[in-house]
Amino acid sequence: MQTTEQARSAVELALGERINALLSATRGLSERSAAQFHEGLQPAAFHIARWLHAFGPARPSVIAESVGMDRSSTSTLLTKMRSLGLVANAPDPQDRRGVIVQLTDLGEARIARTLEERGVEFFGRIKDWSLDDLRALERLLGKLTADPSTR
Repeated sequence: MQTTEQARSAVELALGERINALLSATRGLSERSAAQFHEGLQPAAFHIARWLHAFGPARPSVIAESVGMDRSSTSTLLTKMRSLGLVANAPDPQDRRGVIVQLTDLGEARIARTLEERGVEFFGRIKDWSLDDLRALERLLGKLTADPSTR
């Protein structure tokens, strides 16, 4: 018979395996989404476009920090995205020496289509789940990902 400690340890290990499986599935979905967004770009460009879609125009330094990339890599990707007509620069109204990057209509259309396809896959996976299961998962994920300083 297992002790409570042994049972907890077994469940924690199983949970870790499930979280790793979720992260792997998420990476795979992100890779497919990035290829759908534009097959000629690195997957990180999809993350930049998704961020711009969600938060709007921003300085390249803000984008880099927000997506967790260094400025040089972000700049290189933005240059490539600009050459493909996916993003455009505008003068920064606060500082005319700087620029603000935004998605073009083409970039918005591509990211919207890609996010819609991601949604189809996600919602297909949970379509048969009960409302109680969805609420439980949302609550538990919120608890898992909460800022430790607010617990």
